[in-house]
Amino acid sequence: MPKLLSIIIPVYNEEKIIATSLPAIFSLALSKEIIIINDGSSDNTLSILKDLNKTYPFKLIDQAVNRGKGEAVKLGLEVFTGDYFIICDADLEYAPEDIIFLWQEIEKIDLAQPDKKIAVYGSRFLNKPKISFHYLINKFLTRLTNILFSSQLTDMETCFKLIPRSFLETSKISGRRFEIEPEITAKLLKNNYQIIERPVSYCRRTYLEGKKIKARDGLLAIKTLLAEYFN
Repeated sequence: MPKLLSIIIPVYNEEKIIATSLPAIFSLALSKEIIIINDGSSDNTLSILKDLNKTYPFKLIDQAVNRGKGEAVKLGLEVFTGDYFIICDADLEYAPEDIIFLWQEIEKIDLAQPDKKIAVYGSRFLNKPKISFHYLINKFLTRLTNILFSSQLTDMETCFKLIPRSFLETSKISGRRFEIEPEITAKLLKNNYQIIERPVSYCRRTYLEGKKIKARDGLLAIKTLLAEYFN
């Protein structure tokens, strides 16, 4: 049975929200370690994180220059000690309490099939999603993933991917930005991991509220999927 979950949180210029969003993650009632990577923030994010660290126990990594979500996550993967890891953004688009739900699914699976190669994804689209441009792009990328890797996913781009440590023993992550999401999914499928999806809550924020993914990241996701397919 898994004993420890590592929650990896990349943060970039989130001074307006982290004082209220991160405590919701800190308070999750499960055996966890939390690793926060400040990805070269130019606002007061780092100062707020240091203040939070006086109250809450977490590992804080400060990357002086902004290098992208993928690079920040890789720093967290270098130091995590859990049996599983999950990436969690600091913006509350996803509900932190859903991590407990996904973790309970892992515990059930681990009891029944301890040697099974399984990852659990929190799908935003198993519930009734709001149709938007970003939704259509995500559905296209998921469909492309399913075609290339013979899968049946509904949400390849989800941030909530609960993945066993063993995955990193055979797979090296190279993505620098948001392409880390399709890269991880492609590598899981190529290495014969079964990906189980469970519904999670999702409340998309706007660019005015701080959303950072761009149109070019969609193109980079396509390039990443094709590169993994032909590699």
